[in-house]
Amino acid sequence: MLKKPSEKEEEYFARLEFERRKKIEEERQKRLEKEEKRRLRELHYMKCPKCGMDLIEIDYKGIKVDKCSSCEGIWLDAGELETISKLEKSVLDKLFSVFKK
Repeated sequence: MLKKPSEKEEEYFARLEFERRKKIEEERQKRLEKEEKRRLRELHYMKCPKCGMDLIEIDYKGIKVDKCSSCEGIWLDAGELETISKLEKSVLDKLFSVFKK
């Protein structure tokens, strides 16, 4: 003879099922966010934030400076501005002369 589950048993199994589905949904969201981040990176990598054209990376004394091939904008990655600010004025003038038209 089958025994009907008590209310507490039903609540317990409903809670377990909810937690299982919640975990699956959270994992799905993380995977989608990761895929979207990768897709956006591929779409925007080495593109000018101002006009969208390709950036050209120039290595000057260990500092990688990105220059737009269209609007001539100059872009720095994290930490590069701090590195540039520590350069002597003569070196800094030479750096900027590289990027003049």
